[in-house]
Order: sequence, then C-alpha cells, then structure tokens
Amino acid sequence: MSRAARNLARYANLALLVLFPVAWFAPLLRAGFLPLFGLGEISVVSGLQSLWETDVALALLVTFFAIFAPYAKTIGLALIHFGLLRRKVLPALKFLGRLAMADIFLIALYIVVIKGIGIGRVETAWGLYFFTGCVLASIAISFATSRR
Repeated sequence: MSRAARNLARYANLALLVLFPVAWFAPLLRAGFLPLFGLGEISVVSGLQSLWETDVALALLVTFFAIFAPYAKTIGLALIHFGLLRRKVLPALKFLGRLAMADIFLIALYIVVIKGIGIGRVETAWGLYFFTGCVLASIAISFATSRR
C-alpha cells in the first residue's frame, strides 16, 4: 500500500470519529401509526431512549451494536494507524464491524415487518443510508489496513 493510500485510510478513519455521532442523531426512518397521521422521525439515539424505558436488555444490545461496536472499531483502527496498537487485534476489530452491520439488519427487518402488517407507515430517511455508509466505510478501511 502506498503512502498516499495509507494516509487516506488514516484520515478517512479519523473522519469516522466525527461522522458516527452525526449518524446516531440523523433520522433513520419516519414512522406513523396510520397513513392519516404525521410521521415521526426516529434516530439511533431517539430509538435507544424509547428502548431504555421499555426493554433494558434490548436497549443494551442495540447500544452495543449501534454505538459501542462501530466506535470501538474506529478507535482501534486509529490506534493501529498511528502505531499505538498491534496489528494482531485486526481480526477482533473486523468482528466489531460485522456486529455494527447487525444493527442495520435489525432496522431493515423492522421496516419490512411494519410495512408487511399494513397498520403503520414507515419510510426510510437519509440517516439510514448515512449510518450504513459509515459502517461500510469502516469495513473498507479495516480491509485496506489488513492488506498493508
């Protein structure tokens, strides 16, 4: 891997340290009870706030998948890029990236179930694509890091 490619991976990963928190507050979807009512926007953070009130175990699981796993992976990759962590931890970091994709799968499953029932109305919002892009970029950066 050339020096320019290494620097690109390094700085793209650092950008994810800022972009992930933005993605957590971005609207993932818009949901409403019936087609007649307005749609409320749901983000990772607002969804977690609702979960903490109703199901603590699920809230912990989603917090791990959506917030802890991708951010820990990004921090770990940054430490590797700057020579502060050994490359031996890359398989564990890749696993954390795959866990972050599980959260996106859960959101997609939720949308399919709600649309299939026909009671409510659900529309995807730009934050779902933004969050997915951040996770995929993190996976690509870890792949590029493991290749050098």
